[in-house]
Amino acid sequence: MIDADHYRKLERLYAAAPVSQWYGASITIADGQAEVRLTTRPEFYHAATVSFTVHFARPVTSGELRAVGRLLHGRGRLFLAEAELLDGGGELLGHGSGVFTRSAIALEPGIGYA
Repeated sequence: MIDADHYRKLERLYAAAPVSQWYGASITIADGQAEVRLTTRPEFYHAATVSFTVHFARPVTSGELRAVGRLLHGRGRLFLAEAELLDGGGELLGHGSGVFTRSAIALEPGIGYA
């Protein structure tokens, strides 16, 4: 068993991250498990994801990031895509792939489709 103080420090570290603050996410850590909670907001609704996997090759340290994606399959209801995450020098930072489905949300100016 790890000291509970260690878990509380990790929870505060997570809460201090700008992305956690933006999403409004919180985490609770205990022996052998962690639980992340966040409340959905309309600005989160963008694509309907069936599955998504990311493999990180190296840490992001600074600078501009560039994601380059490509559609592998796009017929019927499901779309298969993959992407590479690159740093400003073109070095691979990560690779991801996912399966997506058409969203039930209509494409309209109110959601940024203008």
